[in-house]
Amino acid sequence: MQLAEYLCAAPQTSTPEIKAELLIQLFNQLFLPLNTCLCGGAEEPIYLPAGETQQHNEIHFTRDYCASALHEIAHWCVAGAERLKKVDFGYWYAPDGRSQEQQVQFEQVEVKPQALEWIFSVAAGLRFRVSADNLAQGIGASAAFKQAVAQQAQDYCASGLPTRAAQWVNALAVFFQVPNPLDSRHYRYEFLGE
Repeated sequence: MQLAEYLCAAPQTSTPEIKAELLIQLFNQLFLPLNTCLCGGAEEPIYLPAGETQQHNEIHFTRDYCASALHEIAHWCVAGAERLKKVDFGYWYAPDGRSQEQQVQFEQVEVKPQALEWIFSVAAGLRFRVSADNLAQGIGASAAFKQAVAQQAQDYCASGLPTRAAQWVNALAVFFQVPNPLDSRHYRYEFLGE
């Protein structure tokens, strides 16, 4: 059985709260020296750069949702120096209820973060679900988007990860004792399901 199949079938051995707290502790141990901390419990995810109101850059994720934490970390990992200075990395975002055209734009900017989130999920022994983030319109992730996410994950496995992402994957894999999370066989289109 391949790791991705095992992760889909494996029972969860701890509560979401415990797993989220482990992610926070691991991230902050690794990246607080880079002036960035991970914070859970938010109603909505957001990135706040260091400034007048806080000493460190802060990545806030929704409640105790590990997927939210890993997704927001993925955005942080692909953000360049200028984006790291902006609230929510300065990204365009239209809330749930996007039109088909807005959904296409959303999917274009989400390929790399969701590919990284998938790799992080494997490294942490967690299940990954591709997200269209548009429940109100009933528009799920398109087949083209899923294919692009799978291809990007394959590309990361072949050519390497951005520096912060590589450090995070290594820390997750060591902590959660997950062997070879960058084996491209974990990232096939058919594992994304419906």
